[in-house]
This record gives sequence, structure tokens and C-alpha cells, in this order.
Amino acid sequence: MQTGSIKKSSAKVKPTLSFWQIWNMSFGFLGIQYGFGLQQANMSPIFRYLHADEANIPILWLAGPVTGLIVQPIIGSLSDRTWSVRWGRRKPFFLIGALITSFALVMMPNSTSLWMAASLMWLLDSGLNVSMEPFRAFIGDKLNDKQRDLGFAVQSFFVGFGQTLANLMPRILPLFGITMVAAGTNGIPDFVKYAFYVGGFAVLAAVLWTMYTTKEYPPEDMEAFKREKRESKGIAGVFKEIGVALREMPPTMKQLWWVKFFTWYGLPLMWQYLSLAIARHAFNAPTPESPGFERGIEVGNDCFALFNIGCFGISFFLPTIAGRIGRRETHAVMLTIGGLGFMSMLLGESSSVFLIGMTLVGLSWGSILSMPYVLLSSSVPRERMGVYMGIFNGFIVVPQIINNVTIKFIYGPILGNDPRNALVLCGVCLLLAAGACFLVKETKRSEEVAFPIQPGGN
Repeated sequence: MQTGSIKKSSAKVKPTLSFWQIWNMSFGFLGIQYGFGLQQANMSPIFRYLHADEANIPILWLAGPVTGLIVQPIIGSLSDRTWSVRWGRRKPFFLIGALITSFALVMMPNSTSLWMAASLMWLLDSGLNVSMEPFRAFIGDKLNDKQRDLGFAVQSFFVGFGQTLANLMPRILPLFGITMVAAGTNGIPDFVKYAFYVGGFAVLAAVLWTMYTTKEYPPEDMEAFKREKRESKGIAGVFKEIGVALREMPPTMKQLWWVKFFTWYGLPLMWQYLSLAIARHAFNAPTPESPGFERGIEVGNDCFALFNIGCFGISFFLPTIAGRIGRRETHAVMLTIGGLGFMSMLLGESSSVFLIGMTLVGLSWGSILSMPYVLLSSSVPRERMGVYMGIFNGFIVVPQIINNVTIKFIYGPILGNDPRNALVLCGVCLLLAAGACFLVKETKRSEEVAFPIQPGGN
């Protein structure tokens, strides 16, 4: 029996929650995004401190997409099938993921070898992915149709705030006397270590707050839920459910493939090479031993902070823009702005060039975060939200895997062993994604769906 066979006629109208109830149910997302922010801004420098070659850095980032491809659909399907009166449906996965993530964050800056850091990267991404997908599905579980916009808005706020806070740690920690200078046997600066320690605490504390303050609803049709669970036990049932969902994939989801492919083939280059490009071109520090390398990391974190601020700021204006020119066209315009932002980094050697360019990229990121998910949530059965969110993540991770495997072979011959050229390639990919937007045909249903973030945040 398919999960989609559960009758919707028995669905109960979910109660309207207060703003603070929605805030509490999403608060754990803050910790998860703090962890992502630390990873995105600091892992390439950590690999370089441990003597990784620049051309091999993308393959070291393979952990993220591979674990996302494997973990998210499985966790999505398992959480769809889970119910405990005491623990709920999604909350057990929040906690398991938070514990794994916290351990990996605390251990990461104490890595004594490249092998150790790479292994902890796999553990860190596994923990983040175990928690991430259930938080996405939580919106569909807890909120009625009228409040989903606000639910996505609050989650988007925590995406921006959590990652920005992580990016600003190099500015915050020196106020407490924590040095920017590399120290210790592995050469990793103290400010990186303490930022990761704070992250380990923040992830666990934020998730525990959500678990303590938020109760989950039982499945709407408990008899059908129990019957479904009996008839599709074990991991085989999980893979069967994923296979059924793949065969029944909505047309809008299929049409978004090329948009997502070009977007996510390019974007990993930003996390892999931004700080290294800044260190090389703005501070003449091509290696970790060069004076100024730490300053490159610091400005890289500043760039990611502006990136997230730009994302959050533009999100409030996207509905108005889309109302004038169309949703598909809006996404194309935002992707174009991001592509030009990356390409503008060729215009000078000053750190301000990178800061301005990443602010433009942040405008693109606001659209990348919001539009695909709201289109997906409107086109799939509510009771299968978890598995479809996990499958849709494959549209993100498969291009990243291709990126991680192929960049090594073009980094020297095509990119000239220059991390800034990798950022230009990312810009080209975003321009191609903008063109692919016009392959997507919006349905009447998708046009009726509101953006996750509305003007004024409601």
C-alpha cells in the first residue's frame, strides 16, 4: 500500500498557532544553520591548514552531497512512518542529528591530520542532514495552509541569522581575547576552534529547546498510519516508498531539474574557494604559511555574513517583484544577479570587491532558498512531505557530487590553479540556471501558492 492512499477526507484542520509557538518549533533550526555556517566558511581553510592541495579540496567536500543523497530520503521516509506518544514524529531525528553534529563540531578543529578532518566532515554532514529534513517537514506537520507562509518565513529567518552569527564569530571572539593567529600543533587558529565549540553547544541547546516547547500532532488517520506501517516494515519498505515517490514525481519537480543542476554544480565552488581566493588576491597569501592567510579567512567570513544578510533582506521583496514580472522570471533575474556578482570579483584585488560581489550573490541565494521549496510543498501530498523533501534534496546533491568529482580535472588546465577563477565558473553556472528557468511551466496551482516570506514577514 502506498502512503498516498491514505484518504484526505478524514484530515482535521490544524489549529492556528501563535507567533511564539511557531518561533519555538523552528528554534532548533537556528542551531542547525549555525553548524552549516561554520562548515561553509571554515572547512576549506581547515583542510589547507592540514596540507590539502587546492585541486583536491572539492573531493574533500564530497561528504555533504553524498550524505544528503543517502540520508535525507531515508530519514524523510522513516520520520513519515514514526510516531511515539512520548517522543513524537520528527523530534527523535532532531535529537539524534544534533548529538552527532555537536560531537563532530567539537572534534573538528582538533583534527591532527587531513584524514581525521575529512572523516569528521562525513560525520558532521550526516548529523546535519539527519536533523535538516525533518525540520523542513515539520512545517507541513504543524501548520495549517494559512500559516505555512509564516512558518517558512521563520525558518528562513533562522537560516539567515544562524549562518550570519557563525560568520561573525571571527569578529566577536577577539572581543573576548581569543586570537586570530594560528596556534597549536595543527596550526588552526584559536578563533576557529572556539567558534566550533560554541557551535557544538548551540546546535544541541537549540534543538532541545524546540523539543521541550513543542508537541507534535499524531497522524491524522491513525488506523491508516498503523496499517501502512504494518504492510511496509523495515528498510525495504523505506526504499519501496522512495521508489513509488520517484515514479509519481510531480511535473513541476521534474521541470526544475536543470535549474537546480546548474545552480548546484556551481555553488559548491563558493564554499570551497571563496576564502582561499580572498587570501590570495586581497592579501597576497596563497598558502596557510603566508602572512595574511588568517585575514583572508576573516574577510571570507565577513563575505558570508553579507551574503546571508542580502539573502534575508531580498526575501521580503520577492513577492512584490514576482507579482510584477512573474515568479519564474523573478528567479531568473535573481540567479543572473548572483552570476554577475561572482564574475565581478575579477574587477579588482581589493577585499571590497569580494564583499560587494558576495552581497549580490546573497540576493540570488534568497530566491534559491525560497521558491523551489514552496513550489514543491504545493505539488505533493501532505502525508508524503518528508520523503519528497528528501528526494528533492537529490536535485541539490547530485550536481554537487558531479562537481566534487570533476573540478580536480579542470582546476589546473581550465581554471589555472586560481581559486578566483573557480568563483567565475560558479557565476557562469548561475547564468545557465537563469536560462533554464524558462523550461519550467507554472501551473495554475503553483501560481496560487504564496511565497514562504511575505512583505513584513507574515
